[in-house]
Amino acid sequence: MFKRIGLFLITNILIMVTITTIMNIFGLRPYLSAQGIDYVSLIVFCGLWGFGGALISLFLSKKMAKWMMGVKLIDSNTQDPRLLWVQQVTNRLSDAAGLPKRPDVGFYQSPDVNAFATGPSRSNSLVAVSTGLLDKMNEKEVEGVLAHEVAHIANGDMVTMTLLQGLVNSFGMFLARVIGFFAGQLVDEEKAPIVQLISTIVLDILFSILGMFVVAYYSRQREFRADAGSARIAGRDKMIAALERLKADFATPEEHEEPKSPVAALQISNRGSSIFRLLSTHPSLEERIERLKSAAA
Repeated sequence: MFKRIGLFLITNILIMVTITTIMNIFGLRPYLSAQGIDYVSLIVFCGLWGFGGALISLFLSKKMAKWMMGVKLIDSNTQDPRLLWVQQVTNRLSDAAGLPKRPDVGFYQSPDVNAFATGPSRSNSLVAVSTGLLDKMNEKEVEGVLAHEVAHIANGDMVTMTLLQGLVNSFGMFLARVIGFFAGQLVDEEKAPIVQLISTIVLDILFSILGMFVVAYYSRQREFRADAGSARIAGRDKMIAALERLKADFATPEEHEEPKSPVAALQISNRGSSIFRLLSTHPSLEERIERLKSAAA
C-alpha cells in the first residue's frame, strides 16, 4: 500500500513542482500585476491546471489501464468457458444496474486477487479481472467482485473522484501562490523572486500531501457505496463472500508483499500504521464486511 500511495503522491508533487518552475523560468504568471495578485486570473489559472491534468487522465483512463495492466478484452466467441462466463455475468449485472451501455470486459495476467473498473463515463467503461482472482475465487465470490466494479461505474465514481482531485489540486495551487506571493513581500526586492518560488514549491508539496487525506477519505466512502451497490444487484451474500475470501487471502504471508499492480480495486490490507490507514483509498475488509452485515440486520 505504501508503494502505491508513494508513487501517486510523488507523481502529483512532480507535476505541481514542474508547473511552478516552468512558469517562473519563463515569467508566465498571468495572475500577477503591478498592483499585486489578480485573484480572478489566479482562480482561472489554477482551475485550468488543476482540473486539466485530472480530466486528461480520466479521458485516457481506459487506454492507459489496458496498456499498463496488459488487459485483453474478452471476445464473445472465446472458447474459454470461464472468460465467457465473466463476460456474461458482467453484462447481466450491468443491465441490472441500469448502465446505458455495457462496459468492455477484460482480463490480465497476474497472480494477485484483483479487479478494477475505469473509464470516462457510465457509457464508456472497462471492467477487468486478474487471472489470480479467477484462479482463487469461486463463481459466487467472483460475481460479488464484478458487481462491486459495476457499481463503481453506475455510481459515476471515476468522474466524481477526478473532479475531487481537480478541486483539491486547484485549491492547493491557489493557496500556495497566494501565500508564496506574500512571503516574497516580506523580504527585500532582490530576494523576493527566489523566496516566492521556493515558498510556492514547498507549499505545493505540502498541500498535495494534505489533499491526499481528503481524496482518500472520500474514496473510502465510495467503496462502502459500491459494496452496497454490489449487494443490491448481485446479493449481499456474494459481496460478503468475496470480501471474506480477500480477508483469508491477506491472512497468508503474501499480504506482506508490495502490490504489483498500479490499479487496485479490492486489493487492500488493513495492516500498517494509522497514518497509512488514513491514506488508504479503501476501508479495511473487516469494516466493509461489518457494514454489509449490519445493513442486512
